[in-house]
Amino acid sequence: MQTVLILLGPPGAGKGTQAARLAGALSSPHVSTGDLFRENLGRGTELGQKARQFMESGRLVPDALVIDMLFDRVAKSDCKAGYLLDGFPRTVAQAEALDARLSGATVRALNLSVADAALIERLTGRWTCKGCAHIHHERFSPPAKAGVCDKCGGSLYQRADDSREVVEKRLSVYREQTRPVEAHYRARGVLADLDGSRTPDQVFSAMLTAAQGGKS
Repeated sequence: MQTVLILLGPPGAGKGTQAARLAGALSSPHVSTGDLFRENLGRGTELGQKARQFMESGRLVPDALVIDMLFDRVAKSDCKAGYLLDGFPRTVAQAEALDARLSGATVRALNLSVADAALIERLTGRWTCKGCAHIHHERFSPPAKAGVCDKCGGSLYQRADDSREVVEKRLSVYREQTRPVEAHYRARGVLADLDGSRTPDQVFSAMLTAAQGGKS
């Protein structure tokens, strides 16, 4: 039976980092809806062209089109046993639409919980290399030389979406739009709440246990 893992949690909770580790440990593809958009737009697929029409006119891409992109990807042979889904669903309507297409699959939602203060510290302290995109953090992984990437020597800069004002807005949007998705999966009895404030290794261990159907 196919197992679909849905990763939930606010911006800065560590979903992307943990998803990559989890995918490797479980030999399951990590499917990111953001990557799907970029791939379909870049290749000029029929789905990508449809999405571009909405985006260029300033309209949101309909949920049905996003789900079509998703299921076009997961129909490939590498997803036959299962996959990790990151970045979708973001709303209860999307979760309900996804449910309708996942009949027969085992669904587990892994929710990383982290306090807002910790998320703000994590996100506003990030500095990205212009050369290789490596990320430093002014508290957790500061560069040996201020403003210079340890990895390639490139210049470090702070992305606009990592400013405090933007981070607080992103968290507000998450609380309004995406947090209700947690309740949706909790009501279905498939949600595992995980403490995302622990060390990365501790979080990974807990996620792996929950992904395999155990209690962390």
